[in-house]
Order: sequence, then C-alpha cells, then structure tokens
Amino acid sequence: MVHVLDGADIIIHRFDGVITHWSIGCENMYGWMREEAVGETVHELLATRSPEPIESIRSQLKSRGFWQGEVVHRNKNGHDVHVVSRRVLVNLLEGGSAIIQANNDISALKLAQEAVTAREAHLTSILDTVPDAMIVIDHEGNVLSFSRAAERLFGMPADDVRGRNVSELMPNPYHNDHDGYIEHYLRTGEKRVIGHDLVVTGQRADGTQFPMELHVGEAAGNGQRIFTGFVRDLTSRYRIEEDLRQAQKMEALGQLTGGIAHDFRNLLTVISGNLEMIEDKLPQGRLRDILQEAQEVTADGAKLTGQLLAFGRRQPLNPQFDDLGQLVTGFSDLLRRTLGENIKLSTVIAGSGLGVLVDSSQLQNAILNIALNARDAMPKGGSLTMEISRVHLDDNCAKTYPEVRSGNFVLISMSDTGLGMTDEVKKHAIEPFFTTKQAGSGTGLGLSMVYGFVKQSGGHLQLYSEVGRGTTVRIYLPAMAASQQPECIQEKPAVAEPLPGGSETILVVEDDARVRRVVVARLSSMGYNILEAENAQRAVEILTREENVALLFTDIVMPGGITGDELARKARILRPGIAVMLTSGYSEPGVAGRDMVSAQRWLRKPYSAKQLAHNIRELLDTVST
Repeated sequence: MVHVLDGADIIIHRFDGVITHWSIGCENMYGWMREEAVGETVHELLATRSPEPIESIRSQLKSRGFWQGEVVHRNKNGHDVHVVSRRVLVNLLEGGSAIIQANNDISALKLAQEAVTAREAHLTSILDTVPDAMIVIDHEGNVLSFSRAAERLFGMPADDVRGRNVSELMPNPYHNDHDGYIEHYLRTGEKRVIGHDLVVTGQRADGTQFPMELHVGEAAGNGQRIFTGFVRDLTSRYRIEEDLRQAQKMEALGQLTGGIAHDFRNLLTVISGNLEMIEDKLPQGRLRDILQEAQEVTADGAKLTGQLLAFGRRQPLNPQFDDLGQLVTGFSDLLRRTLGENIKLSTVIAGSGLGVLVDSSQLQNAILNIALNARDAMPKGGSLTMEISRVHLDDNCAKTYPEVRSGNFVLISMSDTGLGMTDEVKKHAIEPFFTTKQAGSGTGLGLSMVYGFVKQSGGHLQLYSEVGRGTTVRIYLPAMAASQQPECIQEKPAVAEPLPGGSETILVVEDDARVRRVVVARLSSMGYNILEAENAQRAVEILTREENVALLFTDIVMPGGITGDELARKARILRPGIAVMLTSGYSEPGVAGRDMVSAQRWLRKPYSAKQLAHNIRELLDTVST
C-alpha cells in the first residue's frame, strides 16, 4: 500500500525516529531525496516543532496506536512547512514495529489565516478608534456586531446587545416600526433609510434619550443581507448650537436696544433742555414744582438709557489699569451697608497679579447690581461670598462655550445662598427687561447691563444656579500687568511644564457628560486609571466592586437623591482609606451648605488642567503619607 501511495507525503520510520521509507511526495515537499533521508532521524532532519514533547507523542502512540496534530517542519532550503501530521503505530509481521506518518501541507492555508487575522485586527483597531458608534445587524434586525464606541454611547456592553433586536436601542415610534422598515425594504427594494443621512432618537440603557445622526449601508454575507449603521451623538452639537443661537440673539438684542437707547437719549436731551429753559422763566410755585418733577423723571429715563447702552455695549468707557483686589476691598464697606445686617458678606482675595484694564466705576456698578439681586433672592437673610482670583481658561473651556476665548483672566465670583433660578429663568436672566420681581420693583436691566459691560470690556459672564441652593455670577476680565500699555494687552505664552500624574485608580462622578469627558480625558492623559459614573448610585456600585479606588472625584449637586458630600461619606464607609475631591460651581463649600470631611479637598469650577493635576497629586500624596 505504501508503494502504491508513493506519490503522497508519507514517511515510515522506526519507533526511535530513524527513517526507513521516504516517499516521492516527501521529496517534492521537503526537498531531500530518498537516499538523503533514509537512515536519518525524522525529527532531527525536519527540525520538527510540535505542540507537545516527542516523549508525550511516543507515549500516546504506545497507548492509543495513533497521534494527530499540527506541526512545523523545515524544508531543505530552510523555510518552514506547516503540516497536519497523522502518525499510526504498525506491528510488523517479521517482528518489531514501525510508524507510518502521513503529512498534509497546510502552509498556504496558514498564510491565508494569518492574512485574515491581520485584516480583522486592523479593522477592529479602526472601529475601536473611530469616535462614531458602529452597529451591524442581520436581515431580521438582530445585532451581530457592537463597537466600543457604541458601548459607550448606549451605556451597555456588546455581549449584552449581540443577538438582541436593534429596536431595543430606540424609543417609540422607532421601536415598534423598525422591523416593518426592514420587511418593507426586503419586499419592495424601496430605500427609506439605506444611503440616507437621518437624524433620529436613540435610547440608552438607563432610558435617557438623545438625538443621533444615522448612516446605514448594506452588504451581502454568506448569502444573506447585513446592514451596517454608523451612529453619531448630536447632544453636544445641539447644545453648542443652542448656546450659539442664544449668543446671536443677545447680540441682536444688544444692537437693537443700544440703537434705541442712543436715539432716546437724544430725545431726552431735547426734553430736559427745554424744561430747564422753561423752569428758568417761571416764578416759584406749583408750575415750577411740576417742572422739577418732570426733570427728575427725565433723569430716571437717562439712567435707564444708560443701562440699555451698557447692555448694547455702546456706553462710553474709560478703562484704566486697576488692581481688582484693592478695588473690591475698598468697595466692600459700601456693599455691606447696602446688603443689610441679615446678610453676611465675605470677601476673599486669592493670590496676586489681579490687574485688569477696566472702567472702575462701571465695574463697581456691575458688582452692586449683582449684590442687590443677591439681596432680593435672600429675603430671610443668608450669605454672599465675593472671591477675586487669577485663572486660566484653556482650550477645552473655549470649545465648550462658544463665546469664551482661552487665556489668563481675573475672576470675580459672587455666590449667594438665596432662592436660586430655574432653567427657564437662567435662560432669560440676562435679557433686557426680563425680571422675576413684582411689577414696579425693578427694570429688568441689572444683569443685562452687567453682561454688556463685561463683553465690552473683553470678558465673559457666566451664571451657575440651583433652585433652593443659591446663585453664582462669575465675571472674567482679561488679566494684564501694570507695565503693559492699553494698546498692547497680551499675555506672553506660558512655558509648558509637565503636569504631575500617577498610576492610581480615580473614580470620576459627574452628571454632566461633557464635563465628565473632559475630566476623564485630562486625568487619563496624566497616567491615572479612570473609572466613571454619571450619578452617586452608580458610583456606590463601582466602589462596592472595585477595591483599588484611591480617590473619589465627585460633583456636589447631582440628580438622583444622593449629593456629592453624601456620596463621600458612603465612600469612606466602603473604603475607609479613600481620598475625596469635591467640585462644584459654588465659590466654596460653605456657600453650597456643605461640610468638609477628613481626607477631602475642594476644587471650584471651572478649573484648569494645571489646577486639577496639582490638587489631585497633592491630595493623593497627603493621604499616602
């Protein structure tokens, strides 16, 4: 039989491996002629590399009579030959035994498999890197593939999604109608989704919905149709567009009110001048008193137009260099008397280098307006904290808020413990003539005047408020040194210094997805291992499961019934040695009504990457020692 199959790749050798027969097929596959191979030890001649030792293979031949597996042989020219080898132990009639070894060359198959594996790894790398989510479904709507970006976007692991209907990722009406879309397409060929860019609504694992852009393509695999969808989260884009529309609306309102105020001021000038001339010709009496009352009303009108001009950024400013620390310190006594005895005023001057180019009198008016609003929001008393500090707004902050530019600023932060604002009130708070006060109690131009003055001075205005917890108004004014001239207000670029980092595990808890992405990206770039949670309940689950969390970085005001400081106390119970870093939009913990616990620090929003890095590192080092 061996001679009949001599063209096959067959080797016969003794139990010790000495070759007794070398087929023509082996000559063709390995390159050694029969006279060169016979008498040689097979595993030495072919430099056999097998998945198990030769002694183990011989043991199996004795016990089972055969062995089969993949091995690698060496060709006479030196290159590898991948084979599937089957060895059978045969007892010879003349006594003794031999091993018949049949080999099949699978080198081409191995190369093809390696090429496929490399392509799959390359494709997987691309899909895991692309920020858009990718979902592949079959003709019945069942999920076949779910990328890492899709896991992050929908908040569920791929293993939980594969095999389920893709409609579970959609709210109604898409959920109930999805299978009908596919069935209609397969029956009629009419494309309503494939090849079109659609904006639809997605649904995360926690039930929250979000706008998404959907692109769907079609392909055939194993005789069946598959559909590949790329999904892009539009939440941030919509939010930025809304902020931009609001900024454009405020710009248009500013131009309109500024123009009206300018013309109205001219009319008031004519009215006031004529009243003065008439008054000079009238004797003392009832008519003269009436004219004086009209003059007072005219003065009120002039003040009102001044506020409108301030909102429209058309009021004449007299900017001069001033140190805001000294300016606010000298202004505090007036504010204290204005607020009354039932409101505690605290002034904090942080650091030096607080110089700005600003119209001091207009800035004092702006601070006074904010203080009066705070007083009205605290009818039963409370506290107002005013903090002056030098800050740096980085590119991440500038990307988040369309009106903000990066650079060095002096921050005036005024935080009260009053009633706070609803989202609807915050949306209109800086619009002219908008007020929540009773009729006759205000013009509604206070914050709009502050907004216009700050923008005209090259700065930014931000509001942070929670109903029942208070309001923080932040004024950012461009920082400058005393030696700088008004026409050259530029900061020399700071020399980049490496930020301190580490390898500890940090749990970031923040309900605002944008802020959370920024914090996670910053800390990850510093080398830390990051876990993230969108609320306190999720954070407790992670802390229960993860034992190596070194630091909890959490916002204070979060939805869900558990605040950041309450989470900190729970974390200290679960992990007694954990460090805690609290953050919030309030100026200090006392304003938010919170008490500090041990191994805990405070970081006010917004914070720079440098502030974040140094505070985290210092806290971790303090706890470790």
